[in-house]
Amino acid sequence: MKILIVDDDKEIVELLSIYSANEEYDVVKAYDGDQALEQLSNHPDIDVIILDIMMPGKDGISVVKELRNRHMEIPILLLSAKSTDMDKITGLTTGADDYVTKPFNPLEVMARVKSLLRRSRSHDQDANVIEVGPLIIDKTSHIVQTIEGVEIKLTALEFGILFLLASNPNTVFSADEIFERVWQQEAVVSAKTVMVHVSHLRDKIGEATNGDKVISTVWGVGYKIVSPNHA
Repeated sequence: MKILIVDDDKEIVELLSIYSANEEYDVVKAYDGDQALEQLSNHPDIDVIILDIMMPGKDGISVVKELRNRHMEIPILLLSAKSTDMDKITGLTTGADDYVTKPFNPLEVMARVKSLLRRSRSHDQDANVIEVGPLIIDKTSHIVQTIEGVEIKLTALEFGILFLLASNPNTVFSADEIFERVWQQEAVVSAKTVMVHVSHLRDKIGEATNGDKVISTVWGVGYKIVSPNHA
């Protein structure tokens, strides 16, 4: 695991670096917001950030906003000498995941980091497993099964179509879009090819689920899977 520690107080950075190394984390250091963003560009494999709020130049809140605007979901633990509820709310609503006030116990900071990493790993695992209607779709293992545990044998292309639609519920994809994303080729004569594969996919799902309709056709447009919450 790699941790980025950002604080303009070098003693705090060194202290947290020692405790992080004791937990066998690889440590990357920065001393202001601009350095933090630069280190993130140089180390895209960073797993968690400890980030001070009050720093010269680009402060911690600005860094959080920029990362979230870039859709970077790295867990962020904020550090601040400010301890009022409004300061905490500002930090968390901006996109940070947790908050510790100074002075702090380094052991508590490490405990919070471990908690963030556990939550992050759990989220990543959940993102690879989608439940839609009567189906459970596992991207990692390429296994599709019903909620009763009946496995549905799909080809790689059938799985690709199903996972694409299930990952984007209520979104209509044209045959060309499906072909380009799943086949990863430029769509030339794709409509009939996609239609045949969708037909086979529906047959297999229907056979395993006693005819449950999972994939809907939007005539003249394409295909979609309707989220149960929006059916």
